[in-house]
Amino acid sequence: MKRTDLRNVAVIAHVDHGKTTLVDQMLRQSGLFRSEELDKLVGGQHGLIMDSNDQERERGITILAKNCAIRLGDVKVNLIDTPGHADFGGEVERILKMTDGVFLLVDSAEGPLPQTRFVLRKAFACGLKPIVVINKIDRPDARIDEVHSMIFDLFIELGANDEQANFPVIYASGRAGIATTDMAVEPKNLKPLFDAILDTVPPPLGDDSTPLQMQVMALTYSEFVGKIAVGRVFGGKIKKNQRVTVVKQKDGSTFGDTVVQLLEFDRLARKEVDEIRAGDICCVVGLDDADIGDTICELDNPLPMPPLTIDEPTLDMLFKVNDSPFAGQDGKPCTSRELRDRLDKELQHNVALRVRPGERESEFIVSGRGMLHLGVLLESMRREGMEVAVGKPRVILKEIDGKTSEPIEFLVVEVPTEHSNTVMRLVLERQGECVKMENHGASTHIEFYIPARALIGLRTRMMTGTQGTAIMHHNFHEYRPLKANVPGRPLGVFISKETEAVTAYAIEDLQQRGSLFVAPQDMVYGGQVVGEHVRDNDLTVNVTRKKPLTNMRASGSDDKATLKPPREFSLEAALEYIEDDELVEITPKAIRMRKVYLSESERKKYDRQNRD
Repeated sequence: MKRTDLRNVAVIAHVDHGKTTLVDQMLRQSGLFRSEELDKLVGGQHGLIMDSNDQERERGITILAKNCAIRLGDVKVNLIDTPGHADFGGEVERILKMTDGVFLLVDSAEGPLPQTRFVLRKAFACGLKPIVVINKIDRPDARIDEVHSMIFDLFIELGANDEQANFPVIYASGRAGIATTDMAVEPKNLKPLFDAILDTVPPPLGDDSTPLQMQVMALTYSEFVGKIAVGRVFGGKIKKNQRVTVVKQKDGSTFGDTVVQLLEFDRLARKEVDEIRAGDICCVVGLDDADIGDTICELDNPLPMPPLTIDEPTLDMLFKVNDSPFAGQDGKPCTSRELRDRLDKELQHNVALRVRPGERESEFIVSGRGMLHLGVLLESMRREGMEVAVGKPRVILKEIDGKTSEPIEFLVVEVPTEHSNTVMRLVLERQGECVKMENHGASTHIEFYIPARALIGLRTRMMTGTQGTAIMHHNFHEYRPLKANVPGRPLGVFISKETEAVTAYAIEDLQQRGSLFVAPQDMVYGGQVVGEHVRDNDLTVNVTRKKPLTNMRASGSDDKATLKPPREFSLEAALEYIEDDELVEITPKAIRMRKVYLSESERKKYDRQNRD
């Protein structure tokens, strides 16, 4: 049975290809909102309505999938905006299982990039036929026909069948809010997109008379009602106050519970209803023990659905209680129990995350999809007032056919042609393998296969080597036998000797021998990393040294010291910079790098043990 009054559609794409901007314009042109109503959601300005999370607006990316519902005539459309960054691919995999159709957005100049390949493969795995939207057609460097051919080649490469390869194409500009199915026809609005939803996206299948089957695809929280399970009803009906059986995905166990509230998506909000029919997406309140992947069934007829398959994480990172001399000054001191509870809470909705105990009681090994995936979690924790110390990220190795294998990433770099040699040198010296290189006007497009561990620290070096002009994207490709060692940080660091305030007098002398990460009057402690040495060895220095006082005045002694500005690190940049014997201390007000062993004697003992 088909629900002709309903459509479930998601928007998928590579990061920065304009998904959220296009969804915003669809909301504005749907006729369901006043312009002032939407502007109020973004502080009175035209902005990204669906990116409601603070970090999403600051970083300019979508982190969490968002649901909304609009009406096109008599048809309700559940529209889902998905993340574009590969690190949040776990969100995309679940969301596609709730939909019957997808818009695949591709930038008219950049063409298909690594995440385009990833989301398209997932769409094919779910049996979906994508509608291709070539976005940003108003770009001066747009190459629409060439990108169209590249998309077709990608479909064939990923094994598309004849029906999928015969995909419909819409040419659009999300920023301008226009779309057309024929470039010879001047676009005026987004009506072609709305028509494609009604004419091309298939209606959902679902039989109201069959036993209830609803799979939980996401979890949200409310301070008023607690845990809220979000999912799609695949069969039967679910009603308010109904007694149901929940089948756990993890071990197949069951428990009974009551549906306290039932909510359907209505525009940008949720509306309480008494019943949801098969094919629709809804929220269920009252099932506090339900987790992602669980199936909500009839009380006396539990029929579990196939489990959700989520790609495994590729990166490990040590999380530990902050034990630096400055612990507790900026935020709330965090015990091992509180840290474990916070990570357990994250596991409930962040399905691509894994946590296991470390060597000590105060340590945990957290596994994620990538640096940004773990960086967003750490940023959320520090904004909650927590303090934590984390170690150098390490890739997860696997034993395949008796050989130790490592994850290989598909890396794409867009760079001005004059810096292409720098990119080639940086990637090839890290065991990268160039598979494609072509010129696009004044820029060069280069594709590589590179070990995932070689990407740690590469972005910072590439930005420096190309004067900030390189654009790089990567995505997991496959596991291959472990390659030779990848070179680490080429230079050593300055390590603070004392715990005191930094002085300009000390910095003036030290800046001849490297670059500093601290400014005068900053408080530092013994063992903190305060700068980068010009040589490859670490150096313990006194950045708190004061100018000696004498009763003599020499010529020029009163001149002001000329100091270079300190080098600042973002959270992700600090995580990429550190080595195995270092940690990043993260507090609500500061990001500091430090040695694992703060005492110089302990560091020397550690170095001797490593040499032996």
